[in-house]
Amino acid sequence: MATHLHLAADEGVMADMSCEQAPIRVVVAEGHLMLRRSVRTLLDVEEDLHVVADTGELATIAQEAQALRADVLVLDPGLTDGSSIEMIGLLNERAPAAQIVVLSSEESPVFAQRAFAAGAIGLVMKDLLDAELPQAVRAAARGQEYVSPGVAARLDELHRVLTDNRLTPREAEVLRLIALGHTSVEIARKLSLSPRTVETHRAHIHSKLGLASRAELVRYALRRGLLGC
Repeated sequence: MATHLHLAADEGVMADMSCEQAPIRVVVAEGHLMLRRSVRTLLDVEEDLHVVADTGELATIAQEAQALRADVLVLDPGLTDGSSIEMIGLLNERAPAAQIVVLSSEESPVFAQRAFAAGAIGLVMKDLLDAELPQAVRAAARGQEYVSPGVAARLDELHRVLTDNRLTPREAEVLRLIALGHTSVEIARKLSLSPRTVETHRAHIHSKLGLASRAELVRYALRRGLLGC
């Protein structure tokens, strides 16, 4: 499959600018063409931001981010070539100079925690791009974390859940999937675990939270804001 990578036309002009004046160099990796174009337009109208490339595939994005000296990589972790959130860690290894801002349609704090654990520095909800993405890119270029406020509040609650009940991040993830109605077999498939391991996690969750039924787990997850709704 050919990689559709669009480069900026004014690279020569950018090279003549001093480091102090040069805008933040951004690579956009987003699988949906219209959204990718919108993100590029949104960032390029900002005087201090410059999209040096955009792509709908992940095959060569790390190499391009390095070659184009990107400061920030704006990433959809579900690109059309089958990539997933685990690719964040791989991109961190292959293009360590580029800070990663994730675009997400999930308000799940578990998803956000996984993204940050994998090496992302920012997370912006796709329905808040106009209001938040330029700010998130600037923060990332300074090495500062940025999280959409609604997700940040849920992350704080998730951290309390993990601390207060001594749940592990994996148990919190299993809890969320249970509350969303997935069976142990489905959870095992999603998390690349054996069904028996998932059942062990379920037993630990019930024990640590002091809850006996799935219905109680669903209510708990809803009250704690773990479902992103």
